Amino acid sequence: MTQKSFEKALAELESIVEKMEAGESSLDESLALFEKGVQLARFLREELGKAEKKVEILLKNSEGQVTSEPFDLPEEENTDKKPQEGGSGENDSLPF
Repeated sequence: MTQKSFEKALAELESIVEKMEAGESSLDESLALFEKGVQLARFLREELGKAEKKVEILLKNSEGQVTSEPFDLPEEENTDKKPQEGGSGENDSLPF
């Protein structure tokens, strides 16, 4: 997928969903829209993962100075975990 912003990809995915929900596309068009939607969803998930890794939590220490520490995801939300046996290896909370 070519470089695009998160916001543009999200808007494109929303547009695809609206077209598919309208139910006015042919089977071939619907399949093409679905494939593009899956690609966009994967791109968006990767971008969110990158953003989560960059987030830092700002804390005040005992002297009142602000310090930062990396934001760590709980293990069950970590996208680097191994897929479960019989699973697709993708996030099973998404419908695709």
